[in-house]
Amino acid sequence: MINDKFLSNIESELKTLKKEGLYKSEYEITSQQSADIEIFHQDQQKKVINFCANNYLGLANDRELIEIGKRALDDYGLGTASVRFICGTQDLHKRFEERIASFLGYEDVITFSSCFAANNGIFAALFDENDAIISADLNHASLIDGIRLCKAKRFFYKFDDMAQLEQKLQEAQNCQNRVIVTDGVFSMDGDIAKLDQICELAQKYNSLLLVDDCHATGFIGANGRGTAEYFEVEGKIDILTSTLGKALGGTAGGFIASKKSIIDKLRNKARPYLFSNNISPVTALTGIEIIDRIEKSKDLIEKLTNNTQYFRKKMLEAGFDLRDPNAIHPVVPVMLGDAKLASHFATKMIEEQGIYVIAFSFPVVPKNEARIRVQISAAHNQEHLDKCIEAFKKVGKELGTI
Repeated sequence: MINDKFLSNIESELKTLKKEGLYKSEYEITSQQSADIEIFHQDQQKKVINFCANNYLGLANDRELIEIGKRALDDYGLGTASVRFICGTQDLHKRFEERIASFLGYEDVITFSSCFAANNGIFAALFDENDAIISADLNHASLIDGIRLCKAKRFFYKFDDMAQLEQKLQEAQNCQNRVIVTDGVFSMDGDIAKLDQICELAQKYNSLLLVDDCHATGFIGANGRGTAEYFEVEGKIDILTSTLGKALGGTAGGFIASKKSIIDKLRNKARPYLFSNNISPVTALTGIEIIDRIEKSKDLIEKLTNNTQYFRKKMLEAGFDLRDPNAIHPVVPVMLGDAKLASHFATKMIEEQGIYVIAFSFPVVPKNEARIRVQISAAHNQEHLDKCIEAFKKVGKELGTI
């Protein structure tokens, strides 16, 4: 039975979060995920332009993909109702894994219910107390949690400090195996890891390299193959983890790509794979079509690139702090610092300007680094971008941030 003191402590903590501007409420979206959406909040229905989805290629409500998804439902049903090694592996799952592996240039791929699950399962399955994990300080929470579940020795380096990374590799030389772990793109800031230099250090110190490429797969690099393609180090990333919930359709699911023997071990040892159902047939069949599209045409990648360049340029001209003026990623952090200010700014953008953006504050980002994380999509047109920029300028002047 839950006692009164336990509930009282929780309620007190929630009040503190609200007072400090750190409380995270949720808006209900009552339409499909797209550039133009409808939300329900405080008993009101409102049409807004969405600037905070991971829908980078704008495929989350693509009509042709929806029809393909319906076909998957007809042919394969809602789901497997089983984990993979019992009776939960359909031929569709294997075809999809082979398609991802072919697209990214790996021997094999294993899919999970999410990339969070993939990252939670990989470290304990592959590494033990004789090994060392050297992790970037800004890595995603799923990597952090996965590393915590592993008995390997832990070392940390500042994400862009290659001298510090080399120092940690030197400190770990007595360990049996070493693995450098980094996001390909750090999602809060849009920073891209220095994979060219990291690969050189991995080779120099005989270290494995694991990259989480969730915010790059499908749209970073000339052909959408991610940060490895962007830095021309394809074939040098030993283990790649990524998601199906962002550019690749926005459904749900994640995967790990690597050598066949590594993937085979994960099929036998990774607990989130062994003890939970896999991706839905809809995700697998639409995923195959999405990869086919990306390989056939670069139109969406080019549109996303152009949208991003335009938005960043106009926001910098307006006087906003985007943290790195030379960044190229469609994650665009508008830095505001104070959590209350960021929360107030986002509310005014939604309620008064019809621009759907969300404030990010501690513990999602460090204290005093609150921001509004804008995310650009190929679904946005020129009018969407201009309305968002003008709304930022109007609210920014009202609140004294520009």
